[in-house]
Amino acid sequence: MIRIAVDAMGGDHAPGAVVDGALLAAKGLGVEIVLVGSKEAVDRELSRRSVRDSAIQTIHASQVVAMGESPSATLKKRDSSMMVAFQLMKRGEVEAVVSAGNSGAMMATGMFVLGNLPLVDRPAIMVVVPTLLKGAVIIDAGANVDCKPHHLVQFGLMGSIYAEKVLGIPRPRVGALSNGEEEGKGNDLTRAASEQLRSTPLNYIGYVEGRDINSGGVDVVVCDGFTGNVALKTMEGVAGFILQVLKEAFRENTLTRLSYLLSRGALHRAYNRLDYAEYGGAPLLGLNGVAIVAHGGSGPKAIKNAIRVAKETVAHDVNRLIVEVLERLGETHKEDGLPHKVWRHIRSKIDKISERPAAEGEGRENKSGGKG
Repeated sequence: MIRIAVDAMGGDHAPGAVVDGALLAAKGLGVEIVLVGSKEAVDRELSRRSVRDSAIQTIHASQVVAMGESPSATLKKRDSSMMVAFQLMKRGEVEAVVSAGNSGAMMATGMFVLGNLPLVDRPAIMVVVPTLLKGAVIIDAGANVDCKPHHLVQFGLMGSIYAEKVLGIPRPRVGALSNGEEEGKGNDLTRAASEQLRSTPLNYIGYVEGRDINSGGVDVVVCDGFTGNVALKTMEGVAGFILQVLKEAFRENTLTRLSYLLSRGALHRAYNRLDYAEYGGAPLLGLNGVAIVAHGGSGPKAIKNAIRVAKETVAHDVNRLIVEVLERLGETHKEDGLPHKVWRHIRSKIDKISERPAAEGEGRENKSGGKG
């Protein structure tokens, strides 16, 4: 049975909502849960629910990482619930870590304790967003604000593996998020990354715009963490706005209230498609372990689904697949005797692209002439 450490002190509604979500997961997902945090606070929550479940264990941690703390400050807290959870994974006592706490701290602590997967330069936050089809992934959604072209290539590879193996999307379509679909659009980063993505075996379809993310026309959206986080938060805001407008519309009068009663089943299904809690958490792909970041405002359902994402990531052995694919894709001339197979080939091309003067990119943009 898969064993998962859950940061009981992470999130706006911890520890109560975290404990409730962990109990739902232990009951419905067939996993063992280790709740890490103040033993007194966690045991108090468990006793309130009269829990005596052998699938739930508590481990004490004396410190808490605050939502607003800087990543560097959190690394000094060697007995924080987040740090203790990652140490459990490093020792092989659990197979994944889930936290609704500070995402920057999660990244910093995970890299400090576990490091990166071989050949991965930077882990990235990957989120699943709703579409008209199975859903799409955005990577990076906030971990790396400043990126180089080869980082985006790695993000595309990791996101494609997750989309295929976990979401069940055959040959995922990969697109680079830009301000227009024409080749001359974007900036130096997206143009260089796009050219390199075309040279990989990925099913790369070129630039995509923000409006394409939820349409079902792309499965993996590649971008730097700044752009990805803005896109994600915008989508969350629009979804919340739509739901609020609908609620107000159905409250207008007796007829609209009756209309709601007649259509509430369909509306509930639509709401679930827009609700972030249904999608659980965001894997930190590229980390040498399985770590899932849940939304800071997660309630029990979101925590349960974040644990589900952790279970699926472990069960599909996503990290092993990432390493194997990176090695296989980059295998160049074995007569070189070079042990690293992937990024020597990819980076050599990227370096040439990155060295091109900005004017060359501007010339392409002027020739395209269209507006995004």
